Amino acid sequence: MSLVLDSAAQDLLFREARTANSFSDEPVTEEQVQAIYDLVKFGPTAFNQTPLRITLVRSPEARERLVKHMAEGNAAKTATAPLVAILSADNEFHEELPQLLPHFPQAKDVFFAERPVREQSALLNAALQAAYFIVGVRAAGLAAGPMTGADFGGIQKEFLDADHTPLMVVNIGKPGEDAAFPRSPRLAFDEVVTTV
Repeated sequence: MSLVLDSAAQDLLFREARTANSFSDEPVTEEQVQAIYDLVKFGPTAFNQTPLRITLVRSPEARERLVKHMAEGNAAKTATAPLVAILSADNEFHEELPQLLPHFPQAKDVFFAERPVREQSALLNAALQAAYFIVGVRAAGLAAGPMTGADFGGIQKEFLDADHTPLMVVNIGKPGEDAAFPRSPRLAFDEVVTTV
């Protein structure tokens, strides 16, 4: 193997990890979510920006409000997952750049003074962070069920504000029985990688 990460960790994070469609009733604790975030916050982004925002949907009332915005195929699993997170991009992330980029605090105004530029950067970098978050959930021994089948305009009005763009909803927990569909094919190295 050419990888430094041992085979068991590779399996946990990638080869054996699956998107879960059902979950056990074992709760996901605040401590687990904190540990996940404390690990994945180190994933790289442009200008060290941190536009990802995570809204944990824990109360039955909030869960009910969320489920009504989910696509039909995603509603039942969202209603029953131990924990659900709404991942969004903060389009005002640039306000934190003086703190996050202390060697170049003026990046806030030099590169991100205009809202359309911020929105594009927030979307890309929050999506990167969302991927790190999913891998972090796996590192905690949990399964993630990321979904984009939802009324995101409704979710934004219900849970966020105009400065936050919803990216996805992620169900989180220990997988239940028959939680994963059979693994779908992946493209081979030669189909993806070009050397120039």
